[in-house]
Amino acid sequence: MRSDKFKAYKLRMAGRSYNEITRLLKIPKSTLSGWFATLEIPEEAIKRLKERVHSASLRGLLKRNKNQTILAEIRSKKFRSMGEKMIKNLSKRDLLIIGAALYWAEGYKKPVIRNGKTITSHIVSLTNSDPDLVCMFIRFLKEICEVPNEKINVWVRYFEHQDPAYLLSFWQKRCNIPYSNFQKTLQTVSISSQRKKSYNSLPFGVVQISVNNTNLYHKIMGLIAGVAKIK
Repeated sequence: MRSDKFKAYKLRMAGRSYNEITRLLKIPKSTLSGWFATLEIPEEAIKRLKERVHSASLRGLLKRNKNQTILAEIRSKKFRSMGEKMIKNLSKRDLLIIGAALYWAEGYKKPVIRNGKTITSHIVSLTNSDPDLVCMFIRFLKEICEVPNEKINVWVRYFEHQDPAYLLSFWQKRCNIPYSNFQKTLQTVSISSQRKKSYNSLPFGVVQISVNNTNLYHKIMGLIAGVAKIK
């Protein structure tokens, strides 16, 4: 037996793959396949080959997943950028429809019932934790509904792990709300403590924006009805 074939034979019997033997001895895989096509190798060698195949498959899977994650991030940035560029400056009509849609989705719309009777007075009230959404709704109140700044009331609800002073400062600066508009801060039970949401999933607490104006409430409800009929 030629010396290189004998070396290859020993490596194969030790559980080396054709790729490994080719790399070590520079013998083509086609040659190795011809030499050892009918070779019976020990159980330990078979076990090593299976483990190596599994490891290689796992490495390939991890690499593929990593590449897919990178490609997904690139795609997401591309389409987010495309979407953002589609939005130009907001017209008053755009802001009117946005405000109505926000209240439709997030605003308080149920009639108030006391002692079995429906109360005829209503407040405009929207509660949310998204700073951009809250600021957009305040802009709607000011620019479209012509609500004076001092008529917009703000309540901040915070969780046990949060600093209410920091949250007040954050919301005041983020949405340009005077400190005098803020009402009493309220501590609420963290959903994360009930294992329903991850800890600190609401980093800025929750804000309630309200205006005590029954006519404005009905006007906004009319806007919602109008948006619903747009074709």
